[in-house]
Amino acid sequence: MRQITRSKLALTTSFALSATMMCSQSFAASTDPDHPNILLVVADDMGFADLGSYGSEIETPNLDSLASSGVRMTNFHTTPACSPTRASLLTGVDPHKAGLGNMAEELAPNQEGQPGYEGHLNDRVAALPALFKDAGYNTYLTGKWHLGKEEGSRPTDRGFDHSFSLLVGGASHFSDMKPSYAPSPEIKAPYAEDGVLLDELPDDFEYSSQFYADRMIEYIEADKGSNAPFFGMLSYTAPHWPLQAPEDAMEKYRGRYDAGYDQIFNERLEAQKSMGLIPADAEGAPRPPKGRPWDSLSSEEQKVESRAMEIYAAMVDELDAHTGRVFDYLKRNDLYDNTIVIFMSDNGAEGHDLDETWPADLFPEIRKVIDETNDFSYEQMGRVGSYTFYGPNWAWAGAPTFRLHKGFPTEGGTRSIAIIKAADLEGGEINDSLTSVKDIAPTLLELAGIEHPGTEYKGREIAPITGTSLLPVLSGNAEVEDRVLGGELFGKYYIRQGDWKLVMMPKPYGDDEVQLFNLSEDLGERHDLSQEHPEKLAEMRALWEQYAEENDVIIPNWVSGY
Repeated sequence: MRQITRSKLALTTSFALSATMMCSQSFAASTDPDHPNILLVVADDMGFADLGSYGSEIETPNLDSLASSGVRMTNFHTTPACSPTRASLLTGVDPHKAGLGNMAEELAPNQEGQPGYEGHLNDRVAALPALFKDAGYNTYLTGKWHLGKEEGSRPTDRGFDHSFSLLVGGASHFSDMKPSYAPSPEIKAPYAEDGVLLDELPDDFEYSSQFYADRMIEYIEADKGSNAPFFGMLSYTAPHWPLQAPEDAMEKYRGRYDAGYDQIFNERLEAQKSMGLIPADAEGAPRPPKGRPWDSLSSEEQKVESRAMEIYAAMVDELDAHTGRVFDYLKRNDLYDNTIVIFMSDNGAEGHDLDETWPADLFPEIRKVIDETNDFSYEQMGRVGSYTFYGPNWAWAGAPTFRLHKGFPTEGGTRSIAIIKAADLEGGEINDSLTSVKDIAPTLLELAGIEHPGTEYKGREIAPITGTSLLPVLSGNAEVEDRVLGGELFGKYYIRQGDWKLVMMPKPYGDDEVQLFNLSEDLGERHDLSQEHPEKLAEMRALWEQYAEENDVIIPNWVSGY
């Protein structure tokens, strides 16, 4: 296991603020290393091989530079979809406890009204922005929220001093406020600034990634003289569908993908091996059920597929460029070195197509609006009013070692890019410890010296953190081989214990039978060992039952479109 030695990380001594110095503490300026700034950058639906530093051909110099000065995690797990991941990210607890046991848009009848299935971040958790605000930090969010759109559950209700947010899961990346899903064409995508819904977007909103970066810079700049550190969450909606990008960014990638996804799959697989991100003998992931060999496509199908990937690459390129502008601002103001930066994707690549995401039989009103109000022509792809997915073939190339993609409990759905930069971390290191999105909250609290309130916060009972600080892992002093991680979404579930993994996928995604894999030998989850290891299977079943009981999991009584 590749780990950082203890000498490469002064665990908390250079960061730690005594737990007694909270709430009423008057902080020094954010250049003081005892009070580090926090910048949490979250991409939406990015694949494990979509950055240059993770084997991609997409140009991502700013995030690659972050990787060279930080630590690349290679066994970091989110949930299979966006809002449950965000719930765990901001609380350190399982989404079934935090209110996102299922996405609000996909609640099954037996889940509605049940604790943990509120469809928004509930009051039985303490959110990171609130804890940082209590401790004297300025707190900012720009971009996607997706943790509650009604009054009382917006970002300002969970501790953000200032926020400019898209309250739902997706929308046009341009200023037309067109939602990516709505039952009526008159409905606008709900954006809010400081908790107030907007009727229109500001004049300088040209493209989502551009504007979210702009606003983050403006928020930090406005409070620069406040003598307080900041906790900022830059929460992109890219590269979430509909795939859209500025003209010049799309033109940059014109023709780059004419050779097809089979070639990109092989190139990325080999690049990740040469970088030491995956074992040199790792098999490539199996082609997904709806995948097709590139040479079986007609010339017209190849043309459309290539264009979809050009747009996707442009979105990732833009995300990198605008993140770089935020980094440059921090550097110009002598804030960057004292800023802990974490970059991550909220789940694996999005490999569903339109019919899987919004099937007409399950979502007739939404699908009718999508079909009738968007331009699906080749000429319009990526532009305002278009509606493009890049589908299962490119998602397969987006994580060439891992099975399937977003929405699934397989490695392709949950194993995500994560880069951590902090003072005293050796740059360019790779860490393959089994880690979770739930670990981010306790890590950041420990680095800032802020004590979690435990089981009570401001007079209400809350769930305790179940994530684990990453500091021992990063120092090489953690025993993580037998760590147990579990998850469930849309009735699909998994449980991990070290390298052993149990996976259950109901029909039509599986055969309603559990499968057992040993990931130390089979990262692609190709070889089911459930018949060969009945004792291990029984042990893993018991661990799943324990996880489900501890987290009040309710398996949906209908199968989701995901």
